[in-house]
Amino acid sequence: MLNVILVPIYTGVMLPGSYGQVVVIYAYFAIFNIFLAYGMETAFFRFYKDSENKKKVVSTSLLSILGSTMLFMIIGVLFKSPLSSFLEISIEYIGYVFWILALDALVIIPFAWLRANERPMRFAIIKLINVVLNLGLNSFFLLMLPKLALDSDGFFANIYKPDYEILYILISNLVSSAVTLLLMLRVYLRRPYVFDVGIWKRMIKYAMPVMIAGIAFTVNEVLDKILLEKILPVEIASEEVGKYGACVKLAVFMTLFITAFRMGIEPFFFSHSDTKHPQKAYAQITNYFVVLGSIILLAVVVFSDVLKVLFVRDEAYWEAMPVVPIILLAAFFLGIYHNLSVWYKVTDRTKFGAYISMIGAVLTIIVNLIFIPYFGYMASAVATLMAYGTMMMLSFYFGSMYYPVPYNFRKIIFYLGISILFSILSFYIFDRNLFVGIPLLILFLGLVYKLEFENLKKLYLNR
Repeated sequence: MLNVILVPIYTGVMLPGSYGQVVVIYAYFAIFNIFLAYGMETAFFRFYKDSENKKKVVSTSLLSILGSTMLFMIIGVLFKSPLSSFLEISIEYIGYVFWILALDALVIIPFAWLRANERPMRFAIIKLINVVLNLGLNSFFLLMLPKLALDSDGFFANIYKPDYEILYILISNLVSSAVTLLLMLRVYLRRPYVFDVGIWKRMIKYAMPVMIAGIAFTVNEVLDKILLEKILPVEIASEEVGKYGACVKLAVFMTLFITAFRMGIEPFFFSHSDTKHPQKAYAQITNYFVVLGSIILLAVVVFSDVLKVLFVRDEAYWEAMPVVPIILLAAFFLGIYHNLSVWYKVTDRTKFGAYISMIGAVLTIIVNLIFIPYFGYMASAVATLMAYGTMMMLSFYFGSMYYPVPYNFRKIIFYLGISILFSILSFYIFDRNLFVGIPLLILFLGLVYKLEFENLKKLYLNR
């Protein structure tokens, strides 16, 4: 959600070209984050659940991440200039990028430990502190500091530098990441450290396919911004990336739902895998995920013109609005894929996750490389939709072979199909007319109420 909150600030003080540079830098953040985590978060859940000595799993995981992060920082310092040239990130920014990546990597296992031990309040409070601090610092540097510098010849005038928006954004991120690590240090300090080589080898074996899948996922998620920057003509590349990156952020309402759902449901999948007939629970969870996701898809599409005014303030960015329904649907497909992927996680067939994700990544790369020169960011949006749609279908196909789950396909296809149809009518056919979109949304909500109210009532009463 922080991404959406910051968009009106960034688009209010930065032209699309400058904001495009920020989008590309954070695309690289996402890619490096996967390498620095290397699947250890998912491996931690898997081995923490079954291990008789949970303390060894925790300490081994912490030491592994700590060692790999230190190695990353050493390489970053030694090869700072070549990496800056290769990534096409200014040398003045690259140091901040390395430190932010390192600080974020060091809290991966502590946050996973909170989730595994079902401590959502502490998890949420620390995450919210990170968000509030990041948002506050961004607001100060980008909105308040320029005004204070104009009204003062002293301290504020001395620390303010014009056209330093990107640097201020990175400083804000660095400080919030550092504070987050300080708040999580107790997980590092309050335990005896034992590095169990046997456990580590088994965890790495489990984690490597997860890392490959994560890389492929990230390629699907962010590589389009990097390829747009590199393929489009230099004079318009950053500007087009900025427009696309800003409008894509409106899909964060779907992404937020999916992320929150996944963070809660992933530990549930593992903890209930040994119960009697867990497939029935998995099927029911997926059914309701599709219901809620369909509502979010249609609601965001219907109110997209309202949301763009609230979150993407500058009209210069609105040219890319036609990508919003496509990206929303792509994110929804990804969420369904996460639910379907339970089969390879609980059966330790994580290599299938890697294979499926790699197919999606290859599809993303091919479609972007071929069609960006002709269709620009619309090609990137369609490539994302194709990749996640393909991954969703492949996961279902292989899952039905190795770990059948009794999904209610009639219900899933009904809700998904109606929400897509109504979204097309509202956004593309009737050009985002609220007098058409709102009745369609109300009609869809009425259908959900009629079909699901009794089931939800029974589910709640039987808790």
